[in-house]
Amino acid sequence: MEWQDGGESRDIEDRRSQSGGGGGGGLNPLMFLGLLRGGPIGIGIFVLIVLFGVFRGHNFLGNNNTSPAPRSAVVGPASQQRDVHLISYVLDDAQNTWAQIFAASDKQYRRARLVLFRDRTTSGCGTAQASTGPFYCPADEKIYIDLGFWDELTQLGGSTSDFAKSYVITHELGHHIQNLLGIEARQQRLSRGSGNESALSVDLELQADCFAGVWGHATEQRSKITQSDIAQALKSAAAVGDDHIQKMSGRAVSPENWTHGSSAQREHWFTQGIESGKASSCTTFNGKLAP
Repeated sequence: MEWQDGGESRDIEDRRSQSGGGGGGGLNPLMFLGLLRGGPIGIGIFVLIVLFGVFRGHNFLGNNNTSPAPRSAVVGPASQQRDVHLISYVLDDAQNTWAQIFAASDKQYRRARLVLFRDRTTSGCGTAQASTGPFYCPADEKIYIDLGFWDELTQLGGSTSDFAKSYVITHELGHHIQNLLGIEARQQRLSRGSGNESALSVDLELQADCFAGVWGHATEQRSKITQSDIAQALKSAAAVGDDHIQKMSGRAVSPENWTHGSSAQREHWFTQGIESGKASSCTTFNGKLAP
């Protein structure tokens, strides 16, 4: 992937140097609720507990409990600077792309911010922890990521190439697009008491994958990425499929518990966005959401 290092974006909020990342102490409600729902399945000593939608944030992995090995070393802010600049480039470029798409439909785009943190921090959706994975909070319109997530993605079999990392960031930005367009709010209203929450969650996440692909299309059109770059991003999309994560955690594949979709579905919709370059092609809800 070809990109220009322009330093740190004005839309980046860097909290990595804050003690504890700015979060509070006490019992982690995500862990408590996770235990009530049957508890995490662990491999080794580090347990990743991710519970989709508990605080109305949209995290990258969903509610499939996995157990990557502990990080081999603590990575400090200085050694992460290249990643910060890559994320800055992707965030700015993707937001500029979406601003143009919105303007073409006479809509006003409102920029999201991205919070870099370490271990834990506060958000408009509650306490964020590194174990939650990258997520978007509709309440404050911010994306949150602990850069240690790349280690966990690798352990799931994903790629951490530049474009694969870009896929993660632009997926979360896809949730911001859904928030601005009112899609997320309609999905939430339709989900309440419907008995179909899991399927609607999958639709939401796959659409965010497709929106990430829409930016990928614009990037490909400018000859910034190659087919090899796309293949690496698809590798990461497959690595975070619900079926793959369930297999990795030693459980049977159970589609009724999916929140983000299978590996094949995630690859399909990311590819759909890249090939079409149009948000209108991201029809994962198939007419379920009324305006």
